[in-house]
Amino acid sequence: MIYEMRTYQVQPGKAGEFLRMYQEQGLPLISRYAQLVGCWAKESGVLNSVVFLWAYDDLGHRTGQRAKMAKDAEWAAFVPSMLPYLVHQESVFLSPAAFSPLA
Repeated sequence: MIYEMRTYQVQPGKAGEFLRMYQEQGLPLISRYAQLVGCWAKESGVLNSVVFLWAYDDLGHRTGQRAKMAKDAEWAAFVPSMLPYLVHQESVFLSPAAFSPLA
């Protein structure tokens, strides 16, 4: 397994609104292509940030799934609704250690 940790810094005071919109509109769409492991609102570090952890079989699987999602008209229509919330976005890939519960 490979995990993608995607962090979105959103406009100050908009994290709750962003998460509600994402849960209602985005999650049903992206869940066609990726498995959500968890989602968190950050309480320290860079504030006004939310973190998603997505699971894929490997990097090839992730690349293929993202390519399919990019061709999804519903996803393409949803993405512009996220953009007004975003200040910064970061994507980090994580490989679990052999003893990790997520390995």
